[in-house]
Amino acid sequence: MPNTAETALSAESEANPNQHDLIADENLRTPRRRIIAASLIGTTIEFYDFYIFATAAASIFPLLFFYGEDEGTAVLLSLTTFGVAFLARPLGAVIFGHYGDKIGRKVTLVGALLIMGIATFLIGLLPTVHQVGLWAPAMLTVLRFCQGLGLGGEWSGAALLASETARPGKRAQAAMWPQLGAPFGFILANGLFLAWPSASTSIWPMLPRQAPVPWMTRSWCGDGVCRSSSP
Repeated sequence: MPNTAETALSAESEANPNQHDLIADENLRTPRRRIIAASLIGTTIEFYDFYIFATAAASIFPLLFFYGEDEGTAVLLSLTTFGVAFLARPLGAVIFGHYGDKIGRKVTLVGALLIMGIATFLIGLLPTVHQVGLWAPAMLTVLRFCQGLGLGGEWSGAALLASETARPGKRAQAAMWPQLGAPFGFILANGLFLAWPSASTSIWPMLPRQAPVPWMTRSWCGDGVCRSSSP
């Protein structure tokens, strides 16, 4: 006759087959709420950087990095650099997932955030096609690939970390929070571009008349404002 305790344990294991993979409360160095908050904030930052490139690729980058082509071709080439990140994202998930198992999720998540942040910062420092020719779009493409690596590693790692440290029976709920980083980042990135026209309209008259950004203001705030404000 089977033991009652063994029968109860077997029934519990069938109801929650992944319970032995969960981390007990006493083994957690960081509270679960902080882990969930960190995974949400980190993913939001990653997607903010990811989507702000998308909006710039459709508005500003054709003028900065692909000038000289006809307008339609320049936009298509610019959007091609945006698509490069989608090739890098699965690779980033594989690389950071592998090293996350080896050295820990926290280290790899910090590394992924640094890759994305540094790549985004360097994109802001890139010379234009007017200054260095084809080197400008080439460097833009490489940095965009790095952005894809960072996002692929951070997003998958954050979801894993949140689910691995979740309470029993709450894995899906915990893994939900990193997924919210995508819409939050989208709202922040596009909100910035929506707010820029009014800000640029106020700032532009205060800039020196020789300020070399009429093409940038044109793409952000519209031809009418720029023609009336540019030298």
